[in-house]
Amino acid sequence: MIGHLDHLVLTTADEAACVDFYTRVLGMALETFVGGTPPVARKAFKFGAQKINLHVKGREFEPKAHLPVPGSLDLCFLASIPLAEVIARLAQARWPVIEGPVLRTGATQKIRSVYVRDPDLNLIEISELA
Repeated sequence: MIGHLDHLVLTTADEAACVDFYTRVLGMALETFVGGTPPVARKAFKFGAQKINLHVKGREFEPKAHLPVPGSLDLCFLASIPLAEVIARLAQARWPVIEGPVLRTGATQKIRSVYVRDPDLNLIEISELA
């Protein structure tokens, strides 16, 4: 019944810091679109065939999660470049790796991962297939 994830919604306390992290540090594309209830201009981070829609705490769009809060996500991304290059890019961006590289179990096979935190303290795992 379910084929793949289209998008998820991230709630942030600091929109500018969040946009900086997901675009400058992780290299996602910033998209502005009209959506929500009522329809208003919104932001999203695009990567591959997916996106992360952005909500700002206290200014969420309807419908929304029951209790949207910054810092409640634990996300794992498969990198499009080798993990060594990810680590180098994080260092260049002066973004601290809090753990890794370590071996983990991914959705389809073993993965090798590093962990960072975004500005809202969400746990972000960046991985390559092992």
